[in-house]
Amino acid sequence: MKTALITGVSSGFGLESLKALIELDYKVIAIARRKERLEKLQELYGNKIYPIALDVRDKQAVFTAIKNLPQEFKNISLLINNAGLALGLDEFDSLNIEDIEAMVDTNIKGFLYIARATLPLLRKTKNAHVINLGSIAANVPYYGGNVYCGTKAFVAQFSKALRTDLRGSNIKVTNIAPGLCKTEFSEVRFKGDVKKADEVYENTKYIKAEDIAKIITFIISLPEHININEIELMPVTQTWAGTFSEKI
Repeated sequence: MKTALITGVSSGFGLESLKALIELDYKVIAIARRKERLEKLQELYGNKIYPIALDVRDKQAVFTAIKNLPQEFKNISLLINNAGLALGLDEFDSLNIEDIEAMVDTNIKGFLYIARATLPLLRKTKNAHVINLGSIAANVPYYGGNVYCGTKAFVAQFSKALRTDLRGSNIKVTNIAPGLCKTEFSEVRFKGDVKKADEVYENTKYIKAEDIAKIITFIISLPEHININEIELMPVTQTWAGTFSEKI
């Protein structure tokens, strides 16, 4: 039985990926901040998961948790580095400094802590895979995206650089860069304002978390000699915004 580690499993991409991998007979190390949701997952899946309640921004907690994994969960062959968030849609100089720090600390620093703590275990596995959750925001800037776009550009470039570092190790690295997806993402961005979050998806046919989970199961089903470097996807109802010229 293979073992995966997934961050951000309490909702969205992380939760649906966990469900899909358990269907594929994986054991899952399930990391999330919300302990109560992890407890519900443990009730559902029993010893198929090993829940860890922590915030990926907490460097010491991340490294301690990975170091202290039970022996039966240390043979990790798949890392899904998913935890991340966007906060606000303000122009950069109006953006709350705490929100700026939260995005950088989660999407970059927390992302790196998980990767750094887990890679030594992945190297011990004959064939392993790192899947990073990026965004089209890495390549397509949008109004109010400023810091979030920058953090996802980091994820995209780091994914390429990491794969270069790992040459010869037989560890694959894939960056998945989705467009418009409906999860708790917008609710978090608008700090619990569900009405405002729902307006983002009005009159669209958006990508669902289950769709991303299907893409992940496809990627990991490929032959060992094939690496998908990056997948960028949008719903059919979404395209690039194009350029903007202000009239003066």
